[in-house]
Amino acid sequence: MMKRYLPHPLLSLALLVVWVLLANEVSAGAVVFGAILAVIIPLITASFWPARPKIRNAYAICEYGLVVLWDILVANVVVAGLILFRKTESLETKCVVVPLELTSPEAITTLAGTITMTPGTVTIDLSADAKSLLVHCLHAPDAQGVIDEIKDRYERRLKEIFE
Repeated sequence: MMKRYLPHPLLSLALLVVWVLLANEVSAGAVVFGAILAVIIPLITASFWPARPKIRNAYAICEYGLVVLWDILVANVVVAGLILFRKTESLETKCVVVPLELTSPEAITTLAGTITMTPGTVTIDLSADAKSLLVHCLHAPDAQGVIDEIKDRYERRLKEIFE
């Protein structure tokens, strides 16, 4: 019964929280309207979600989130230093092909989004067979080091979560 009216309860909860944050007030009206949206939007989009992603390790999600937040903070400082104190000619921009062990579309999407959110790197493309990502790096003197860091810090944890 609950699955019929709330096909994706975590999505519903996230929509409610985001709506209240966007409304910038915790009032009865904001919560009620957010709850209405949190029920209607997943019902309307349920046909686009044929299968729910399987979350294997909820603890790993928290760990992954903290690692990503830390990496974003560190990358902001590093990129600011590169922009402010390095000559443009000394930057070694590269496109790096990162081979993937991930098979879950949700995990691959999360990895691509994480790479893009981290300053200094952008995911450009996913190969047709979903076996590699093309990543542009602002400064990557060691391409293999970038690949190893992505695989160790992100892909390994995403495998724990999704696969």
